[in-house]
Amino acid sequence: MSRRHGVPWLLTWVVLICQAGCCLLDSIGAAGSFSHVRPFSNKSNPDQGYCERKRKTNSFSVWSLSSESLIATLPVDTIPENSIRKVQDCIFSVAYPTPFISRVLLVAVSKDVLEGILDLDVSVKETDDFLQLVSGGKVVLGSVPLAHRYGGHQFGSWAGQLGDGRAHLIGVYTNRYGERWELQLKGSGKTPYSRNGDGRAVLRSSVREFLCSEAMHYLGIPTSRAASLVVSNDDVWRDQFYNGSVKKERGAVVLRVAKSWFRIGSLEILAHSGELDLQRTLLDFVIQEHFPSVNMNDSNRYLDFFSRVVLETANLIALWMSVGFAHGVCNTDNFSLLSITIDYGPFGFMESYDPNFVPNTSDDERRYKIGNQANVGMFNLNKLLQALKPVLDRRQKQLAFQILEGYSEHYYTRFTELFRAKLGLLGESEDDNYLIAFLLKLMEDTKADFTMAFRQLSEITQDQLKELRIPQEFWALQDLAKHKFFSDWVTIYLLRLGRNMGDSDRTRRKRMTAINPRYILRNWMAESAVRKAKMNDFSEVHLLQEVLQHPFQRQAAAEKAGYSLRPPSWAKDLKVSCSS
Repeated sequence: MSRRHGVPWLLTWVVLICQAGCCLLDSIGAAGSFSHVRPFSNKSNPDQGYCERKRKTNSFSVWSLSSESLIATLPVDTIPENSIRKVQDCIFSVAYPTPFISRVLLVAVSKDVLEGILDLDVSVKETDDFLQLVSGGKVVLGSVPLAHRYGGHQFGSWAGQLGDGRAHLIGVYTNRYGERWELQLKGSGKTPYSRNGDGRAVLRSSVREFLCSEAMHYLGIPTSRAASLVVSNDDVWRDQFYNGSVKKERGAVVLRVAKSWFRIGSLEILAHSGELDLQRTLLDFVIQEHFPSVNMNDSNRYLDFFSRVVLETANLIALWMSVGFAHGVCNTDNFSLLSITIDYGPFGFMESYDPNFVPNTSDDERRYKIGNQANVGMFNLNKLLQALKPVLDRRQKQLAFQILEGYSEHYYTRFTELFRAKLGLLGESEDDNYLIAFLLKLMEDTKADFTMAFRQLSEITQDQLKELRIPQEFWALQDLAKHKFFSDWVTIYLLRLGRNMGDSDRTRRKRMTAINPRYILRNWMAESAVRKAKMNDFSEVHLLQEVLQHPFQRQAAAEKAGYSLRPPSWAKDLKVSCSS
């Protein structure tokens, strides 16, 4: 197949158009000063009985956090004041969260994160100790809260110093499986990197981040996780759509966890500042901690690291495309070095298939439309390569450029694999690309629902398709069937399914329903939950959380709520929130 530079031409046309603490916690002082959890041990005992005790505890008696693994290797800002300023010669600044003044309410928790990652029984959520910890009211004794310094290219232009302007890394936890997780509060107050911001997040955006990060996980997409969501009655003022209409909202905090929060911008700021020794230190730390397949003693380790990031970034964006997810703000400071989805802002799941779908109303030039995400990935990886050049020799630079050129092929291959699977195709055929592109073009022309069209193809029988008998419940397929070329596509599709050796229609449908979700976090669903949450009704937040944990299974509660039906009329012109 002929290809052009960037994403291969066929899919370009379609996609681009187309440690442990005790429970003796002190109270917060009258002046809002911090209290601490007293630490014991941070060693995970492989004995199963110990693990069971950890899972059953509703206190912090066998649990703790530590920042030692970070600050022992990576330099910290020598200026102790938490003042907004230009920061140099460090990776982190020490910055303590700012407790809320008003009463704090726990909105939701992820049982899977608490028990599966943090070794805490979900009943710990009933304790005041937990509430204070996840809201930024208390920190663990022995763990130093940190704000990360980074830069980035925002909407294609170098923005200089950015950094964690409203996030605090409150420590690292190593769980019973030996997994290392970094815990970060988002919306927890000012840091040296807050610029003109207030360091807070609002309930509206926090509900969306909590729900979406968990939804993405259950869709099988690499992502940060959300452990908890709290809301306060503190006033936060936001111009939601950047149109001059400033309104009062409620402050909220999400406790989110990830293996690492380092991003492309983490290296860019060091390269731009000429801090090459520090850049090497950070690179070596990231490689040693998170890229075990890279040999630390190899002079080509930075090259190998870059190769891995290129491959995994291509995989991540292909996965985004497979579920119709648009990140919304694909700046280099929002692209993880571990190729996980981070920093959920004005994201959106595409409903009617539209390669020009933009979830961010402030993206006037449509730079981050869903059909351009693959090309933006290439742009961001090129900026990573530019940041790495000072630590590469001439030969390595040439090889790195060749690696970057291979990005399009990686993306093209993974995209095709994913969509081939979504259509239930086994093996490979030279006509599969055409079959995929043909279907997406039909979707674009008819504005068919992306998620439900694939899901209903997973549920309809081949006999029904052959006779073009589309049951009324398959409303997305009925929209597709209005296209004059739909029957032509069906003919080609059924012929291709006929080449699935040893496959039955029942097996095909079972296979497809396991990878084509029935439920995603549609914008109108999130908005409905937010509207109720603003009135202290969190029932829909909880309902959506439960539904999105099982996106591939038909659920009675989800069907009753209309989560598999057409969007309600009020959602037609709904805008995605910008400021958070």
